[in-house]
Amino acid sequence: MSCSLTASPTFTRHLINSASWTPSPRSGRMKSFGLPVVVPCAIGADCKAVGASGRVPPFRKMGNRSACFLEDEARAGARPSARSILLPCPMARVSPLRKLHQQAEAAVALYGPGDDAAAKVEVVETYGELELEYAAIRKSVMLMDQPHRGMIEVTGRDRLDFLNRMVTQELKGLPPFRVRRSFWLNRKGRIDADLRIIDLPDRTILEMDTFSVARALEGLSSFVVMEDVKLIDATDKYHRIALHGTTGTLLVRPLAQFAGGALASGPAFDDLRPDYACVIKLADAECIVFRDDATGDCGLEFVVPTEAAASLYEQFIELGAEHDHSGAKSSSLSAKVRLRPGGWHAYNIARIEAGTPLYNLDFGPDSLPAETGVLDDRVSFKKGCYLGQEVVARMHARGQVKQKLVAILFEGQRDAHGYTFQPVTGAPVHTTPAEGGEAVGAITSSAVSPMRGAQPACFAMVKSEHAVPGLEVFARADGQTIKGRVQEGLRFWSRGDWMNV
Repeated sequence: MSCSLTASPTFTRHLINSASWTPSPRSGRMKSFGLPVVVPCAIGADCKAVGASGRVPPFRKMGNRSACFLEDEARAGARPSARSILLPCPMARVSPLRKLHQQAEAAVALYGPGDDAAAKVEVVETYGELELEYAAIRKSVMLMDQPHRGMIEVTGRDRLDFLNRMVTQELKGLPPFRVRRSFWLNRKGRIDADLRIIDLPDRTILEMDTFSVARALEGLSSFVVMEDVKLIDATDKYHRIALHGTTGTLLVRPLAQFAGGALASGPAFDDLRPDYACVIKLADAECIVFRDDATGDCGLEFVVPTEAAASLYEQFIELGAEHDHSGAKSSSLSAKVRLRPGGWHAYNIARIEAGTPLYNLDFGPDSLPAETGVLDDRVSFKKGCYLGQEVVARMHARGQVKQKLVAILFEGQRDAHGYTFQPVTGAPVHTTPAEGGEAVGAITSSAVSPMRGAQPACFAMVKSEHAVPGLEVFARADGQTIKGRVQEGLRFWSRGDWMNV
Protein backbone atom coordinates (compact mmCIF):
# COMPACT_ATOMS: atom_id res chain seq x y z
CA MET A 1 0.00 0.00 0.00
CA SER A 2 1.31 3.44 -0.89
CA CYS A 3 1.13 5.99 1.92
CA SER A 4 2.84 8.95 0.29
CA LEU A 5 1.43 12.39 1.06
CA THR A 6 3.46 14.09 -1.65
CA ALA A 7 1.45 16.45 -3.86
CA SER A 8 0.97 15.12 -7.38
CA PRO A 9 -0.75 16.29 -10.57
CA THR A 10 -3.39 13.69 -9.90
CA PHE A 11 -4.09 14.92 -6.40
CA THR A 12 -4.03 18.56 -7.47
CA ARG A 13 -6.53 18.06 -10.25
CA HIS A 14 -8.87 15.61 -8.57
CA LEU A 15 -10.07 17.52 -5.54
CA ILE A 16 -12.97 15.30 -4.62
CA ASN A 17 -16.32 14.41 -5.96
CA SER A 18 -18.32 16.33 -3.39
CA ALA A 19 -21.73 16.63 -4.96
CA SER A 20 -24.04 14.61 -2.77
CA TRP A 21 -26.51 12.09 -4.02
CA THR A 22 -28.80 9.54 -2.44
CA PRO A 23 -30.38 6.67 -4.34
CA SER A 24 -34.13 6.27 -4.39
CA PRO A 25 -35.02 2.60 -3.89
CA ARG A 26 -38.36 3.18 -5.57
CA SER A 27 -37.05 4.66 -8.80
CA GLY A 28 -33.45 3.47 -8.88
CA ARG A 29 -32.46 6.98 -9.93
CA MET A 30 -30.11 9.35 -8.19
CA LYS A 31 -31.32 12.49 -6.40
CA SER A 32 -29.07 15.51 -6.00
CA PHE A 33 -28.68 16.88 -2.47
CA GLY A 34 -25.90 19.40 -2.34
CA LEU A 35 -22.53 20.91 -3.18
CA PRO A 36 -22.83 20.75 -6.97
CA VAL A 37 -22.40 24.53 -7.19
CA VAL A 38 -19.14 26.45 -7.15
CA VAL A 39 -20.35 29.87 -5.99
CA PRO A 40 -22.73 30.58 -3.09
CA CYS A 41 -25.69 31.52 -5.22
CA ALA A 42 -27.97 29.74 -7.62
CA ILE A 43 -28.19 30.87 -11.22
CA GLY A 44 -30.37 33.95 -11.31
CA ALA A 45 -29.87 34.80 -7.63
CA ASP A 46 -29.10 38.39 -6.75
CA CYS A 47 -25.39 37.98 -6.08
CA LYS A 48 -22.12 38.12 -8.00
CA ALA A 49 -18.68 36.57 -7.82
CA VAL A 50 -15.91 39.15 -7.97
CA GLY A 51 -12.37 38.04 -8.81
CA ALA A 52 -9.16 39.41 -7.38
CA SER A 53 -8.78 41.62 -10.45
CA GLY A 54 -11.98 43.50 -9.58
CA ARG A 55 -13.93 42.34 -12.62
CA VAL A 56 -16.79 39.88 -12.58
CA PRO A 57 -15.27 36.65 -13.90
CA PRO A 58 -17.16 33.79 -15.51
CA PHE A 59 -17.24 30.67 -13.37
CA ARG A 60 -17.74 27.15 -14.60
CA LYS A 61 -18.53 23.89 -12.93
CA MET A 62 -15.92 21.15 -13.35
CA GLY A 63 -18.22 18.15 -13.72
CA ASN A 64 -19.61 17.79 -10.23
CA ARG A 65 -16.28 17.86 -8.43
CA SER A 66 -17.12 21.35 -7.12
CA ALA A 67 -13.72 22.74 -8.13
CA CYS A 68 -13.78 26.53 -8.17
CA PHE A 69 -12.07 27.70 -11.37
CA LEU A 70 -11.97 31.02 -13.09
CA GLU A 71 -12.66 30.33 -16.76
CA ASP A 72 -9.37 31.80 -17.98
CA GLU A 73 -7.44 29.89 -15.30
CA ALA A 74 -9.15 26.65 -16.23
CA ARG A 75 -8.34 27.09 -19.92
CA ALA A 76 -4.72 27.60 -18.96
CA GLY A 77 -4.76 24.33 -17.02
CA ALA A 78 -4.30 26.02 -13.65
CA ARG A 79 -5.22 24.36 -10.38
CA PRO A 80 -8.37 25.38 -8.46
CA SER A 81 -7.92 28.62 -6.58
CA ALA A 82 -9.58 30.39 -3.68
CA ARG A 83 -9.04 33.87 -5.12
CA SER A 84 -12.71 34.67 -5.42
CA ILE A 85 -14.37 37.11 -3.05
CA LEU A 86 -18.06 36.30 -2.89
CA LEU A 87 -20.71 38.91 -2.18
CA PRO A 88 -23.54 38.12 0.27
CA CYS A 89 -26.71 36.38 -0.82
CA PRO A 90 -29.62 34.98 1.23
CA MET A 91 -29.12 31.49 2.68
CA ALA A 92 -30.92 29.20 5.12
CA ARG A 93 -28.20 29.67 7.71
CA VAL A 94 -25.08 31.82 7.79
CA SER A 95 -21.97 30.73 9.68
CA PRO A 96 -20.82 33.15 12.40
CA LEU A 97 -17.36 32.62 10.88
CA ARG A 98 -18.36 33.80 7.40
CA LYS A 99 -16.46 37.10 7.61
CA LEU A 100 -13.30 35.24 8.59
CA HIS A 101 -13.70 32.94 5.59
CA GLN A 102 -14.20 35.92 3.28
CA GLN A 103 -11.09 37.62 4.66
CA ALA A 104 -9.14 34.43 3.96
CA GLU A 105 -10.57 34.33 0.40
CA ALA A 106 -11.94 30.83 0.85
CA ALA A 107 -13.65 29.00 -2.00
CA VAL A 108 -17.16 28.10 -0.92
CA ALA A 109 -20.10 26.01 -2.08
CA LEU A 110 -23.74 25.57 -1.18
CA TYR A 111 -24.93 22.56 0.80
CA GLY A 112 -28.55 21.52 0.77
CA PRO A 113 -31.43 20.08 -1.26
CA GLY A 114 -32.96 21.52 -4.40
CA ASP A 115 -31.95 24.50 -6.49
CA ASP A 116 -33.02 27.36 -4.21
CA ALA A 117 -29.90 29.12 -2.89
CA ALA A 118 -31.92 30.68 -0.07
CA ALA A 119 -32.60 27.19 1.29
CA LYS A 120 -28.95 26.15 1.43
CA VAL A 121 -25.99 26.52 3.77
CA GLU A 122 -22.65 27.93 2.65
CA VAL A 123 -19.64 25.73 3.45
CA VAL A 124 -15.93 26.25 2.83
CA GLU A 125 -14.56 24.00 0.09
CA THR A 126 -10.89 24.95 0.41
CA TYR A 127 -8.60 27.84 1.27
CA GLY A 128 -6.72 27.19 -1.97
CA GLU A 129 -4.12 24.66 -0.82
CA LEU A 130 -6.01 21.40 -0.76
CA GLU A 131 -2.92 19.19 -0.62
CA LEU A 132 -1.73 20.95 2.54
CA GLU A 133 -5.19 20.89 4.12
CA TYR A 134 -5.44 17.15 3.59
CA ALA A 135 -1.86 16.61 4.79
CA ALA A 136 -2.73 18.53 7.97
CA ILE A 137 -5.36 15.91 8.81
CA ARG A 138 -2.85 13.11 8.40
CA LYS A 139 0.28 14.81 9.81
CA SER A 140 -0.82 17.61 12.16
CA VAL A 141 -4.35 19.08 12.49
CA MET A 142 -6.96 20.78 10.32
CA LEU A 143 -9.50 23.28 11.69
CA MET A 144 -12.93 23.04 10.05
CA ASP A 145 -16.10 25.12 10.25
CA GLN A 146 -19.30 23.02 10.18
CA PRO A 147 -22.34 25.24 9.63
CA HIS A 148 -24.08 22.29 7.93
CA ARG A 149 -24.51 20.54 11.28
CA GLY A 150 -27.59 21.11 13.45
CA MET A 151 -28.71 20.24 16.98
CA ILE A 152 -31.75 19.48 19.10
CA GLU A 153 -31.41 20.04 22.86
CA VAL A 154 -33.46 17.73 25.08
CA THR A 155 -34.08 18.45 28.77
CA GLY A 156 -36.26 16.95 31.53
CA ARG A 157 -35.84 14.03 33.89
CA ASP A 158 -37.56 11.58 31.49
CA ARG A 159 -35.48 12.49 28.45
CA LEU A 160 -33.32 9.33 28.17
CA ASP A 161 -36.24 6.98 28.78
CA PHE A 162 -38.24 8.86 26.16
CA LEU A 163 -35.43 8.86 23.60
CA ASN A 164 -34.77 5.17 24.22
CA ARG A 165 -38.34 4.46 23.06
CA MET A 166 -37.81 6.57 19.95
CA VAL A 167 -34.39 5.77 18.44
CA THR A 168 -32.70 2.61 17.17
CA GLN A 169 -29.79 2.51 19.63
CA GLU A 170 -29.90 1.33 23.25
CA LEU A 171 -29.84 4.29 25.65
CA LYS A 172 -31.02 2.56 28.82
CA GLY A 173 -28.33 2.91 31.46
CA LEU A 174 -26.28 5.26 29.29
CA PRO A 175 -23.93 7.11 31.66
CA PRO A 176 -23.42 10.86 31.30
CA PHE A 177 -20.68 12.07 28.96
CA ARG A 178 -21.11 9.17 26.56
CA VAL A 179 -21.87 9.50 22.83
CA ARG A 180 -24.03 7.05 20.88
CA ARG A 181 -24.76 6.96 17.17
CA SER A 182 -28.32 6.13 16.26
CA PHE A 183 -31.03 6.50 13.64
CA TRP A 184 -34.37 8.25 14.05
CA LEU A 185 -36.81 6.44 11.77
CA ASN A 186 -40.28 7.13 10.47
CA ARG A 187 -43.13 4.64 10.64
CA LYS A 188 -42.02 3.05 7.37
CA GLY A 189 -38.58 2.31 8.79
CA ARG A 190 -36.85 4.94 6.63
CA ILE A 191 -34.13 7.14 8.12
CA ASP A 192 -35.32 10.63 9.05
CA ALA A 193 -32.07 11.53 10.85
CA ASP A 194 -28.62 10.09 11.53
CA LEU A 195 -27.92 11.13 15.13
CA ARG A 196 -25.01 11.50 17.47
CA ILE A 197 -26.56 11.45 20.93
CA ILE A 198 -24.45 13.28 23.52
CA ASP A 199 -25.70 12.82 27.08
CA LEU A 200 -24.76 15.30 29.81
CA PRO A 201 -25.95 15.50 33.44
CA ASP A 202 -28.39 18.33 32.71
CA ARG A 203 -29.34 17.77 29.06
CA THR A 204 -28.95 15.58 26.00
CA ILE A 205 -27.77 16.92 22.64
CA LEU A 206 -28.93 15.32 19.39
CA GLU A 207 -26.37 16.30 16.74
CA MET A 208 -27.27 15.78 13.06
CA ASP A 209 -27.34 17.20 9.54
CA THR A 210 -28.94 20.64 9.76
CA PHE A 211 -31.56 19.68 7.17
CA SER A 212 -32.76 16.84 9.42
CA VAL A 213 -33.49 19.05 12.43
CA ALA A 214 -36.98 20.31 11.58
CA ARG A 215 -38.24 16.86 10.61
CA ALA A 216 -36.72 15.18 13.68
CA LEU A 217 -37.97 17.89 16.05
CA GLU A 218 -41.51 17.69 14.73
CA GLY A 219 -41.54 13.90 14.79
CA LEU A 220 -40.08 13.48 18.27
CA SER A 221 -42.21 16.25 19.77
CA SER A 222 -45.39 14.59 18.52
CA PHE A 223 -44.72 11.60 20.81
CA VAL A 224 -44.28 13.63 24.01
CA VAL A 225 -47.47 13.23 26.07
CA MET A 226 -47.08 13.23 29.85
CA GLU A 227 -43.30 12.82 30.02
CA ASP A 228 -41.07 15.47 31.57
CA VAL A 229 -39.33 16.15 28.27
CA LYS A 230 -38.67 19.37 26.39
CA LEU A 231 -37.11 19.53 22.93
CA ILE A 232 -35.85 22.70 21.25
CA ASP A 233 -34.04 23.47 18.01
CA ALA A 234 -30.58 24.50 19.28
CA THR A 235 -28.97 24.95 15.86
CA ASP A 236 -28.73 28.73 16.25
CA LYS A 237 -27.88 28.51 19.96
CA TYR A 238 -24.71 26.50 19.31
CA HIS A 239 -22.19 26.34 16.48
CA ARG A 240 -20.06 23.41 15.37
CA ILE A 241 -16.36 23.45 14.59
CA ALA A 242 -13.87 20.58 14.56
CA LEU A 243 -10.18 19.73 14.78
CA HIS A 244 -9.17 16.71 12.70
CA GLY A 245 -5.65 15.36 13.11
CA THR A 246 -3.07 14.00 15.47
CA THR A 247 -1.92 17.25 17.13
CA GLY A 248 -5.34 18.68 18.01
CA THR A 249 -5.07 17.65 21.64
CA LEU A 250 -1.77 19.53 21.97
CA LEU A 251 -3.58 22.73 21.01
CA VAL A 252 -6.62 22.34 23.25
CA ARG A 253 -4.88 21.00 26.37
CA PRO A 254 -3.27 24.28 27.55
CA LEU A 255 -6.44 26.24 26.75
CA ALA A 256 -8.99 24.00 28.45
CA GLN A 257 -10.40 24.92 31.84
CA PHE A 258 -12.66 22.65 33.85
CA ALA A 259 -16.37 23.41 33.88
CA GLY A 260 -18.05 23.86 37.25
CA GLY A 261 -20.99 22.21 39.02
CA ALA A 262 -22.32 18.86 37.87
CA LEU A 263 -20.49 19.19 34.56
CA ALA A 264 -17.17 18.91 36.41
CA SER A 265 -17.93 15.22 37.01
CA GLY A 266 -17.14 14.37 33.41
CA PRO A 267 -13.85 13.06 32.06
CA ALA A 268 -10.87 15.36 31.86
CA PHE A 269 -10.00 16.50 28.37
CA ASP A 270 -6.73 14.54 28.50
CA ASP A 271 -8.75 11.35 29.05
CA LEU A 272 -11.18 11.91 26.18
CA ARG A 273 -11.60 8.71 24.17
CA PRO A 274 -13.67 8.02 21.04
CA ASP A 275 -17.42 8.26 21.74
CA TYR A 276 -16.91 10.19 24.99
CA ALA A 277 -17.67 13.84 25.71
CA CYS A 278 -16.53 16.42 28.23
CA VAL A 279 -17.41 20.02 29.05
CA ILE A 280 -14.62 22.56 29.28
CA LYS A 281 -14.22 26.32 29.15
CA LEU A 282 -12.64 27.75 26.02
CA ALA A 283 -12.58 31.42 24.98
CA ASP A 284 -14.47 32.22 28.22
CA ALA A 285 -17.36 30.01 27.11
CA GLU A 286 -18.65 26.61 28.18
CA CYS A 287 -18.01 24.18 25.30
CA ILE A 288 -18.99 20.58 24.77
CA VAL A 289 -16.19 18.50 23.23
CA PHE A 290 -16.76 14.98 21.95
CA ARG A 291 -14.43 12.59 20.18
CA ASP A 292 -15.43 11.28 16.75
CA ASP A 293 -12.59 10.00 14.56
CA ALA A 294 -14.51 10.28 11.27
CA THR A 295 -11.33 10.81 9.22
CA GLY A 296 -9.45 7.89 10.75
CA ASP A 297 -7.36 10.29 12.84
CA CYS A 298 -8.26 12.03 16.08
CA GLY A 299 -11.43 14.07 15.66
CA LEU A 300 -12.30 16.69 18.29
CA GLU A 301 -15.83 17.99 17.74
CA PHE A 302 -16.81 21.25 19.47
CA VAL A 303 -20.32 22.41 20.36
CA VAL A 304 -19.75 26.10 21.05
CA PRO A 305 -22.13 28.92 22.03
CA THR A 306 -22.68 30.76 18.76
CA GLU A 307 -21.56 34.10 20.17
CA ALA A 308 -18.19 32.56 21.15
CA ALA A 309 -17.53 30.63 17.93
CA ALA A 310 -15.54 33.32 16.09
CA SER A 311 -13.41 34.06 19.15
CA LEU A 312 -12.53 30.38 19.64
CA TYR A 313 -11.83 29.87 15.94
CA GLU A 314 -9.45 32.85 15.89
CA GLN A 315 -7.79 31.67 19.11
CA PHE A 316 -7.12 28.26 17.60
CA ILE A 317 -5.54 29.88 14.54
CA GLU A 318 -3.53 32.39 16.55
CA LEU A 319 -2.03 29.75 18.86
CA GLY A 320 -1.93 26.73 16.55
CA ALA A 321 -1.02 27.98 13.08
CA GLU A 322 2.61 28.58 12.13
CA HIS A 323 3.07 32.26 11.31
CA ASP A 324 6.84 32.16 10.83
CA HIS A 325 7.57 30.80 7.35
CA SER A 326 11.33 31.29 7.57
CA GLY A 327 11.85 27.59 8.17
CA ALA A 328 13.57 28.23 11.50
CA LYS A 329 13.05 25.66 14.23
CA SER A 330 10.76 26.76 17.05
CA SER A 331 9.74 25.30 20.39
CA SER A 332 6.47 27.26 20.41
CA LEU A 333 3.07 25.61 20.58
CA SER A 334 2.34 26.46 16.95
CA ALA A 335 5.48 24.66 15.79
CA LYS A 336 4.24 21.51 17.51
CA VAL A 337 0.61 21.80 16.46
CA ARG A 338 1.04 23.10 12.86
CA LEU A 339 -2.66 23.85 12.50
CA ARG A 340 -4.14 24.71 9.12
CA PRO A 341 -7.71 25.85 8.42
CA GLY A 342 -9.32 23.59 5.86
CA GLY A 343 -12.57 22.83 4.12
CA TRP A 344 -14.97 20.23 2.87
CA HIS A 345 -12.73 18.86 0.13
CA ALA A 346 -9.90 17.73 2.42
CA TYR A 347 -12.32 16.38 5.01
CA ASN A 348 -14.27 14.47 2.38
CA ILE A 349 -11.17 12.71 1.05
CA ALA A 350 -10.15 11.69 4.57
CA ARG A 351 -13.59 10.51 5.68
CA ILE A 352 -13.99 8.36 2.54
CA GLU A 353 -10.59 6.77 3.17
CA ALA A 354 -11.66 6.08 6.77
CA GLY A 355 -14.92 4.46 5.66
CA THR A 356 -17.29 7.09 7.06
CA PRO A 357 -20.48 7.45 4.98
CA LEU A 358 -22.63 10.55 5.46
CA TYR A 359 -26.37 11.05 5.63
CA ASN A 360 -27.78 12.91 2.62
CA LEU A 361 -24.70 11.91 0.62
CA ASP A 362 -24.26 8.14 0.76
CA PHE A 363 -27.68 7.27 2.15
CA GLY A 364 -30.69 9.38 3.04
CA PRO A 365 -34.40 9.75 3.82
CA ASP A 366 -35.38 6.93 1.44
CA SER A 367 -32.85 4.48 2.91
CA LEU A 368 -33.45 1.60 5.30
CA PRO A 369 -30.91 1.05 8.12
CA ALA A 370 -29.81 -2.29 6.64
CA GLU A 371 -28.81 -0.54 3.40
CA THR A 372 -26.37 1.94 4.96
CA GLY A 373 -23.33 -0.20 5.72
CA VAL A 374 -23.38 1.08 9.33
CA LEU A 375 -26.28 -1.00 10.67
CA ASP A 376 -24.36 -2.53 13.59
CA ASP A 377 -23.05 0.88 14.66
CA ARG A 378 -26.50 2.53 14.75
CA VAL A 379 -29.01 -0.20 15.66
CA SER A 380 -29.46 -2.41 18.73
CA PHE A 381 -31.34 -5.66 18.17
CA LYS A 382 -31.64 -6.35 21.92
CA LYS A 383 -33.69 -3.33 23.01
CA GLY A 384 -37.45 -2.87 23.21
CA CYS A 385 -39.81 -1.17 20.82
CA TYR A 386 -39.10 2.03 18.90
CA LEU A 387 -40.61 3.73 15.89
CA GLY A 388 -39.93 1.71 12.75
CA GLN A 389 -38.67 -1.35 14.66
CA GLU A 390 -41.00 -3.80 12.91
CA VAL A 391 -39.51 -2.94 9.54
CA VAL A 392 -35.93 -3.17 10.87
CA ALA A 393 -36.59 -6.50 12.60
CA ARG A 394 -38.27 -7.97 9.53
CA MET A 395 -35.36 -6.99 7.27
CA HIS A 396 -32.89 -8.40 9.80
CA ALA A 397 -34.77 -11.69 10.06
CA ARG A 398 -34.80 -12.09 6.29
CA GLY A 399 -31.09 -11.37 6.17
CA GLN A 400 -31.22 -9.41 2.94
CA VAL A 401 -32.18 -6.07 1.45
CA LYS A 402 -32.59 -4.84 -2.12
CA GLN A 403 -29.49 -2.66 -2.05
CA LYS A 404 -26.51 -1.93 0.16
CA LEU A 405 -23.74 0.64 0.47
CA VAL A 406 -20.31 -0.77 -0.39
CA ALA A 407 -16.76 0.50 -0.81
CA ILE A 408 -15.12 0.09 -4.23
CA LEU A 409 -11.42 0.64 -4.90
CA PHE A 410 -10.77 1.33 -8.58
CA GLU A 411 -7.54 0.90 -10.48
CA GLY A 412 -5.50 4.07 -10.81
CA GLN A 413 -5.58 4.39 -14.59
CA ARG A 414 -4.20 7.69 -15.89
CA ASP A 415 -4.60 9.75 -19.01
CA ALA A 416 -1.80 11.19 -21.16
CA HIS A 417 -1.33 14.07 -18.73
CA GLY A 418 -0.94 11.82 -15.69
CA TYR A 419 -4.43 12.47 -14.30
CA THR A 420 -6.32 9.60 -12.69
CA PHE A 421 -9.65 8.60 -14.22
CA GLN A 422 -12.13 9.15 -11.37
CA PRO A 423 -15.80 8.05 -11.44
CA VAL A 424 -18.10 10.93 -10.53
CA THR A 425 -21.03 10.81 -8.15
CA GLY A 426 -24.01 9.22 -9.84
CA ALA A 427 -21.89 7.20 -12.28
CA PRO A 428 -23.47 3.78 -12.92
CA VAL A 429 -21.69 0.67 -11.65
CA HIS A 430 -21.65 -2.39 -13.92
CA THR A 431 -20.42 -5.97 -13.62
CA THR A 432 -19.12 -6.08 -17.19
CA PRO A 433 -16.88 -3.62 -19.07
CA ALA A 434 -19.22 -3.52 -22.06
CA GLU A 435 -21.14 -0.29 -22.55
CA GLY A 436 -24.92 -0.30 -22.49
CA GLY A 437 -25.31 -3.09 -19.94
CA GLU A 438 -27.70 -2.92 -17.01
CA ALA A 439 -26.35 -0.95 -14.05
CA VAL A 440 -26.23 -2.74 -10.71
CA GLY A 441 -25.70 0.42 -8.67
CA ALA A 442 -24.32 3.95 -8.64
CA ILE A 443 -21.45 5.90 -7.06
CA THR A 444 -22.49 8.01 -4.04
CA SER A 445 -19.10 9.47 -3.01
CA SER A 446 -15.73 9.52 -4.74
CA ALA A 447 -12.18 10.64 -3.99
CA VAL A 448 -8.72 9.99 -5.35
CA SER A 449 -7.06 8.54 -2.25
CA PRO A 450 -3.51 9.64 -1.37
CA MET A 451 -3.26 6.82 1.17
CA ARG A 452 -4.04 4.25 -1.54
CA GLY A 453 -1.54 5.49 -4.08
CA ALA A 454 -3.92 7.91 -5.86
CA GLN A 455 -6.45 5.18 -6.65
CA PRO A 456 -10.11 6.25 -6.79
CA ALA A 457 -11.88 5.23 -3.58
CA CYS A 458 -15.67 5.26 -3.84
CA PHE A 459 -18.82 4.45 -1.96
CA ALA A 460 -21.61 3.02 -4.09
CA MET A 461 -25.16 1.83 -3.48
CA VAL A 462 -25.50 -1.49 -5.31
CA LYS A 463 -27.99 -4.32 -5.53
CA SER A 464 -27.47 -6.71 -2.64
CA GLU A 465 -26.52 -9.68 -4.79
CA HIS A 466 -23.55 -7.65 -6.01
CA ALA A 467 -22.45 -6.41 -2.56
CA VAL A 468 -19.86 -9.18 -2.44
CA PRO A 469 -16.26 -8.50 -1.30
CA GLY A 470 -13.82 -9.14 -4.12
CA LEU A 471 -16.44 -8.78 -6.87
CA GLU A 472 -15.03 -7.14 -9.99
CA VAL A 473 -17.03 -4.11 -11.14
CA PHE A 474 -16.67 -1.36 -13.73
CA ALA A 475 -17.53 2.32 -14.07
CA ARG A 476 -17.01 5.03 -16.67
CA ALA A 477 -14.82 8.05 -15.96
CA ASP A 478 -14.16 10.75 -18.57
CA GLY A 479 -15.12 8.30 -21.31
CA GLN A 480 -12.80 5.59 -20.01
CA THR A 481 -13.96 2.28 -18.51
CA ILE A 482 -12.11 1.53 -15.28
CA LYS A 483 -12.09 -1.60 -13.17
CA GLY A 484 -12.57 -1.85 -9.43
CA ARG A 485 -13.26 -4.36 -6.69
CA VAL A 486 -15.81 -4.33 -3.89
CA GLN A 487 -13.98 -4.09 -0.57
CA GLU A 488 -14.52 -5.90 2.72
CA GLY A 489 -16.35 -3.28 4.80
CA LEU A 490 -16.36 0.44 4.06
CA ARG A 491 -12.87 1.38 5.25
CA PHE A 492 -10.06 1.90 2.74
CA TRP A 493 -7.38 2.88 5.25
CA SER A 494 -6.69 3.08 8.98
CA ARG A 495 -3.89 4.56 11.05
CA GLY A 496 -3.01 1.06 12.30
CA ASP A 497 -2.62 -0.24 8.74
CA TRP A 498 -0.24 2.61 7.93
CA MET A 499 1.88 2.09 11.04
CA ASN A 500 2.31 -1.59 10.14
CA VAL A 501 3.40 -1.01 6.53
